[in-house]
Amino acid sequence: MERRQFWSRFGDLPDINVDTGAIVRDWRSAREAVVAALSGKQAAPLDRMTLMEDARAAIATYETHRLALAALSSALQQANGAIQLIKEQAATGNPTAIAADLSRLKAVKARHTPSIAALCDDYLTEKAAKTVTEQQRDQTRATLDNYRTTVFAGYQTAVNLYLQRFNAGFRLDSVASVNTRGGPTCTYNVVINNTPVPVGGEPPLGQPSFRNTLSSGDRNTLALGFFFASLDQDPGLSNKIVVIDDPISSLDDHRSLTTIQEIRRLADRAGQVIVLSHNKPFLCRIWEGSDQTIRAALLVARDGAGSTIRSWDVEQDCVTEHDRRHAMLRDYLASGTPNNREVAKAIRPVLEAFLRVACPEYFPPGMLLGPFLNVCEQRVDTPQQVLDAHAVRELTDLIEYANRFHHDTNAAWETEQINDGELQGFVRQALQFAKP
Repeated sequence: MERRQFWSRFGDLPDINVDTGAIVRDWRSAREAVVAALSGKQAAPLDRMTLMEDARAAIATYETHRLALAALSSALQQANGAIQLIKEQAATGNPTAIAADLSRLKAVKARHTPSIAALCDDYLTEKAAKTVTEQQRDQTRATLDNYRTTVFAGYQTAVNLYLQRFNAGFRLDSVASVNTRGGPTCTYNVVINNTPVPVGGEPPLGQPSFRNTLSSGDRNTLALGFFFASLDQDPGLSNKIVVIDDPISSLDDHRSLTTIQEIRRLADRAGQVIVLSHNKPFLCRIWEGSDQTIRAALLVARDGAGSTIRSWDVEQDCVTEHDRRHAMLRDYLASGTPNNREVAKAIRPVLEAFLRVACPEYFPPGMLLGPFLNVCEQRVDTPQQVLDAHAVRELTDLIEYANRFHHDTNAAWETEQINDGELQGFVRQALQFAKP
């Protein structure tokens, strides 16, 4: 089409307007229709068959394209003959040589004008400076390549060490640098079951790739490995503030403890470590193993239409619900807590939590306290005894009292009358029974 635009100044040439995409699409449609018909004929060679109307229409559409292309080809061949005649007529005058000489003379004349001469001098100066810069670039690139050769191997080892600590089922291999138009970058393979999977590029269909071989938790683990390894390479880490935002949001549960341990170690090496998370148990475990003299806990709390930052009592959130109930019973005996209804309600959960730990094979999660007591009564003085007769009687008395304040066993549990002296006796009995 560019040649047509040039030669159209010297003669009439046909327009070139070929939609190759439409031709290919219509050819495939016609071919697929014919192949389908032939396949049907092959399956039933004795049956009379004819092409369907849509197949005939597809063939006719393609035939239209073919005839149009044939006509265009013929017209272009005729145009080539006319162009050849134009070339022969212009050959004797050699206009190309004349135009080249004219352009050269004009350039020489312009070169020696004062304004252009100054620009040419500037150009030569900049060209020399560019040569020096390119030499410096080559030297710097060689130095950088040597640095990469040394550092990348150590970086790969450091990342793999963290992946091993995180119990990851994969490792890094072939970590190397690549120079692109956008700047230097890094490429590597993830080795899974001794199969290297490249990080970049589009693999063939059905082949393993970085996108379909690692879960979200694995990718987060890899990111954490890179993060901690990069911190290890930072010589100024002791003066840095490291912010870690929700590191276990998509992390597998069996890697959370390792994450906690690495954050604790990082706190001893960095200037300051700030951990943000919505997971209170995760933050509590970091808090429990951190240096008490340097740790601090803050909470973002709702304040009207906005929010505010205030001090967070981590110790309170670290206490389990069972520990709170047990402490409530002890405080009641020690100081006579006025909220005795909550104390009475806490007796049954304290017993259940104790028995879940003391008799896990007979009182599994989901089993109610009543059926468990029946099992204990049936097995008294048998080889399969769970609790002795005295303990069964004691537990029976405790359950009978605690059921008065349990919503499943007493419809009027919220209004059940409480005698303080009676409550003290059963609380003391429950604490003695649930004693390790």
